[in-house]
Amino acid sequence: MRILFLGGTGNISSACAARLHQEGHEVWILSRGRRPVPAGYRTIVGERRDLPRLGEALSQANPEVVLDWLGFEPADLELGVPVFRGRVRQYVFISSATVYQKPPGRLPITEDTPLGNPFWEYAQQKLRCEVWLRQRWEEERFPITIVRPSHTYSHLWVPNPVSSAGYAFAARLERGEPVFVPDEGTSLWTLTAATDFAVGFAALVGREEAIGEAFHITSDEALTWRQIIGEIGAALGVRPEIVPVPTEFICQSVPELSGNLKGDKAHSAVFDNSKLRRLLPGFRCGKPFAAGIREAIEWMRHHPEDRNLNPKVDTIIDKVLQDWKRVERPAA
Repeated sequence: MRILFLGGTGNISSACAARLHQEGHEVWILSRGRRPVPAGYRTIVGERRDLPRLGEALSQANPEVVLDWLGFEPADLELGVPVFRGRVRQYVFISSATVYQKPPGRLPITEDTPLGNPFWEYAQQKLRCEVWLRQRWEEERFPITIVRPSHTYSHLWVPNPVSSAGYAFAARLERGEPVFVPDEGTSLWTLTAATDFAVGFAALVGREEAIGEAFHITSDEALTWRQIIGEIGAALGVRPEIVPVPTEFICQSVPELSGNLKGDKAHSAVFDNSKLRRLLPGFRCGKPFAAGIREAIEWMRHHPEDRNLNPKVDTIIDKVLQDWKRVERPAA
């Protein structure tokens, strides 16, 4: 198949492009050209919201399937979807598992779990996109498939409650500096390797049975935040100092974390992937986090130029811990 990625060089999308290319599909990528694209792909440099460029990409690639990794609000879709209408057999929209009800009423989460995240604008925008696309499916049979990744990581990500992109959290642990977990750090959290996600994702591309449906794709492994940080420490060869801090206090200290925590990582998230397995019998993510994080740490140690040591991660963690210390040990 000829497949057009709108974005294809990110944390998850690059693994999906590699998988589809490996399976023999013709992969086209529309990107801003800020990251290198592997040899063997067809590249179009441009902005997703540049309508003439989007139309040009469609004419060049003549895709059967469009994979939209860059739609973040309904305005993005309202601009792009008319270009694809009547010209593609499937339009895959990458949404987010954050659209599910927070906190979830019950576990595990299935695709029938109620939707609605009152804490995070990002999740609300993704859900508005889903609602808009479902209307297109119901009213005109525009061939949508909705995919909801949860916390998915690659060789460039070290998962944590603040910001997973890059090596900053790992570097902090290497220096022996403390980190916090929301509440007691005992809620269950699901982490999925991008290469595992890509296997399930590729099975949905071009599948008639996936049209008009929504799927999440996650690992079946669930770990507490204490276990997650412990595995990162083991991969680094250090023993992390972990400080439990109430979620409400963290969000008061650094309000920008409210969506990220109240709307996502402070709640247990365990997923049932039975719906995907009905299309892909036997599918199971094969890489446990203990193995995946060791691969990521090892890769970044050998590629220091790609570590992305974002100083904001330390700034946020330091502020939360300093504020919490003042509350725990008030001045005499």
